[in-house]
Amino acid sequence: MAERKMEAFTKDAVIPDVIDSIPAKLLTFTRFIAFYILSLNQVSACPSVHYEAEDSAYYTLIMNDPDAPSRQDPKFGEWHHWLVTNIPGNKVESGDVMSEYVGAGPPKNTGLHRYVFLLYKQSSGRQDFAPLVKLTKLSMDGRPMWKVREFVAKYRLGEPVAGNFFQAEYDSYCDKLMQQLSGN
Repeated sequence: MAERKMEAFTKDAVIPDVIDSIPAKLLTFTRFIAFYILSLNQVSACPSVHYEAEDSAYYTLIMNDPDAPSRQDPKFGEWHHWLVTNIPGNKVESGDVMSEYVGAGPPKNTGLHRYVFLLYKQSSGRQDFAPLVKLTKLSMDGRPMWKVREFVAKYRLGEPVAGNFFQAEYDSYCDKLMQQLSGN
């Protein structure tokens, strides 16, 4: 079953659009079931992410939307939704939140967007991620055109050890999210 779900990375073109190979393991969530089409209300709050981890290792968790503003015209993709670095073991809440979680918010009439979660094991243990600037959930700065491959290469994170994704399209929640990001 998990193997079939992992094949969705290829079927829905996460490979090759975001990463080059299927992650070894599956990330799971408590707030929603991934690999499905979800409403924006289902994914508005930051999910609890679960995965197998080495207690003594550190991990980086990334969430991006490669389909900004649309899958047919991804000129602003990848749009960066969440980044947590230096996660001790599987304790995401104890990691360094570099970009606060921003829920899915695809614009009107842009079709389905893929929201990709990737977990990387930091091979050198706890890392300095300078010159990254911490982003709040109210900030759009640095979120458009944020490429997973470039980030992974810069910080030598290797291949993802776990991953998952869901798809969503515009609904009225998106208007609230855009107000949040514009500071209104």
